[in-house]
Amino acid sequence: MNDPQSPTVSGRELLSWRNWARDVAKSADVDPTEVDWLLLEVADVNRLALRLDSFQGRTQIKVKLPLSVLTQMWQRRIYDRLPIQYIAGVTPWRNFSLAVTPAVLIPRPETEYLIDLAVTAAKESQVTQSLKQGHWADLGTGSGAIALGLADGLRQATIHAVDFSPEALAIAQYNALNLGFATRIHFYQGSWWEPLHALKGKLSGMVSNPPYIPSSLVPSLQPEVAKHEPHLALDGGKDGLDCIRHLVEKAPEFLNPGGIWLIEMMAGQADAVVQLLQEEGRYCDISIHADFAGIERFALAYIKNEEIS
Repeated sequence: MNDPQSPTVSGRELLSWRNWARDVAKSADVDPTEVDWLLLEVADVNRLALRLDSFQGRTQIKVKLPLSVLTQMWQRRIYDRLPIQYIAGVTPWRNFSLAVTPAVLIPRPETEYLIDLAVTAAKESQVTQSLKQGHWADLGTGSGAIALGLADGLRQATIHAVDFSPEALAIAQYNALNLGFATRIHFYQGSWWEPLHALKGKLSGMVSNPPYIPSSLVPSLQPEVAKHEPHLALDGGKDGLDCIRHLVEKAPEFLNPGGIWLIEMMAGQADAVVQLLQEEGRYCDISIHADFAGIERFALAYIKNEEIS
């Protein structure tokens, strides 16, 4: 907010806009706290000032956008159900502020737990050192959230992030550069494992939040998701498991013995994913982990060491 060319508004003007935006949000059954979340991103105000309305006495407040533009954007939030994260262009995730556009899925808070599971698994494994220092893959990286989380949590590891969408990959690369991880993360455009042939048998871990929504359910998702988030990142085929099956089948070719296989999945898919892993035959120590709401959300497994299995 140090750009001298930034537009400014008075505190009273901003308060009036805020009150209007909150009123229309309530009437449209949109959470009115989103207004303050947006103002924290686009206006030179802090949480305390918003809570106390103390900004209203200021004669000039720098804003990234004129109020007329902000009004148009807020109307899109209300009437088109455009997600607030796409309006602001950023979203918080773990300790990061990530750039997001409609080219990428908005990272969810529950996905943060994937990083904790990966780091804990690496620390507790019998081959801890190779896991902590090895090569990890984030397949379907989207905004780069998981790759960034892995790079932050496994400081000696090298991360390989893959996405089929060039537009999504550009956002992920921007986030990595902006957050200081550009030298730790390698990016590849392609489908799942295809760009990683040189790493066959060399990966310590694979983490993914793949599409897992059954095709028939995608149109019935809340409009913010169904209308605006990329269906490529949502649609998991007839039963939602198409991409997960592929990850189960191909991962043993790329992960070394003791390597970690870790995914996010939909509520109700845990039994099917466990069965897929068991039937494949090259996994062991399969476990299911719940998210913060108690929903079975994550599946973790290890590649068997064939010499001792």
